[in-house]
Amino acid sequence: MSKRIAVVISQSQSKNPAKRKLEEDIVVGLVMEPGIDVTVVPNLYDLKADSTGMLALKSISGNVIVCGWMFERAAHWVLDRNGIFGHVGLVTLRDEDLDDDDEQEPIEEEEKDRVIDSRDIPNRKIYALDLRISNKAKTYIDEIKRIQSENAAQVVDLGDLTQGISVAATPAPAVSNGNGTEGNSHDVAASAVNRIEGDSKRRWYPVIDYSRCTNCMECIDFCLFGVYGVDRIDTILVEEPDNCRKGCPACSRVCPENAIMFPQHKTPGIAGSNEATASLKIDLSQLFGAPTEGKSAIEVAALERDEQLALAGRETVGMSVGIAKRQDGKAEQPNDELDNLVDELNDLDL
Repeated sequence: MSKRIAVVISQSQSKNPAKRKLEEDIVVGLVMEPGIDVTVVPNLYDLKADSTGMLALKSISGNVIVCGWMFERAAHWVLDRNGIFGHVGLVTLRDEDLDDDDEQEPIEEEEKDRVIDSRDIPNRKIYALDLRISNKAKTYIDEIKRIQSENAAQVVDLGDLTQGISVAATPAPAVSNGNGTEGNSHDVAASAVNRIEGDSKRRWYPVIDYSRCTNCMECIDFCLFGVYGVDRIDTILVEEPDNCRKGCPACSRVCPENAIMFPQHKTPGIAGSNEATASLKIDLSQLFGAPTEGKSAIEVAALERDEQLALAGRETVGMSVGIAKRQDGKAEQPNDELDNLVDELNDLDL
């Protein structure tokens, strides 16, 4: 059996020609590479757990590289919530527009019990490449080759990725071949690539990062739309994702560990960027896109929730429901060194 690695292209939610071209250029650049199986699926975030695309991804048993239009962290936990588990693989891509001075210094996190500490993760890696970093296919192809090279000794035979699954094979788009006739952009691409079609509609729901989540249950207390639940061992989960109110990110603002993401939100801290570090004890209002007129992130979250309650024809609750536990807990805890430092900075009125 040959040793192979799977590369999954998660298509953009939009049909923007530039995005589609980048996706196809990556496909064309990989189809002739030995040891690489390429699969194209609709946007990962929109796929349901029982969809053809997600079932195909679940059939992959080895290391996998996922290229999609979201932050690496968001892509990893979208897969996790659908039962596709693995350790985070190291990706060396960086934003070409990001200066060295803009990179965030790592912050030492407070030791807490995280949900991930109690989970048995399979011995494989998931590498997530953010297709928004560069508009050059070569950037991603080179990174995929680097990962494949490093994993050559570990990758396993993936077999038939779509065994037992009905897959619609769609030829690559027709393009001019330079002699006045039309042909496939890459004849091999049409037959060598698994293209999984789907009638997936755009979705909006929270995704939990269990490497940060402490199972504090503040999200389930705060959300009044029945989105959250618990599993058999009382671990928080997104039980009814489609109950979530489209465009509302309020629960991500009240999470004390920044463990809740909405991958399609316009604000990086909510969409899954690593710039918001867990346990960072400062007001994250501006980072999370909150107005600056003296409102905290929690106050903004309460306003957002009230807006959705009103739209649903329900009574608004303001700050009276779902956030008292956080406020009471703070009063019971003595200030630590970081708390005192933040207080001193606030006193400076910078």
